[in-house]
Amino acid sequence: MIEQVAEPLQQSGFAKVILEIDVNNHPGVMSHICNLFARRAFNVEGILCMPVSDGKRSRIWLLVFEDQRLEQMVRQLEKLQDVLAVRRHSAGHEVFERLEDFFH
Repeated sequence: MIEQVAEPLQQSGFAKVILEIDVNNHPGVMSHICNLFARRAFNVEGILCMPVSDGKRSRIWLLVFEDQRLEQMVRQLEKLQDVLAVRRHSAGHEVFERLEDFFH
C-alpha cells in the first residue's frame, strides 16, 4: 500500500490568518482552546498569549491557515464559556511580524 502524503496547506494556496481571542484569564483556558484545534486536526502555526489590563483577561493570538474549516472553528471558539471575543486579521498583523525577528 502506498501512503499518500497530503499537500502542505501553504502549497495548496491557503493563506495564513491570525485569530485574536479575548478570554477570561484562569488556568486551563489555553488548554481548552488548543484542544479544540487538536481534536479537529487543525494545525496552529503560532501561539502568543498575554494577560491584559488588570490580569482578569488574556489575549491569545493564533496563527493558522485559512482553510474551509476555519469558519466552523471560529464558531466553536465563540461557544466556549471563557471566550469573550474572536477577531480575524490578515497574516501581516504586526504581532507575529515582530516576533519573527526573534526566530530568524
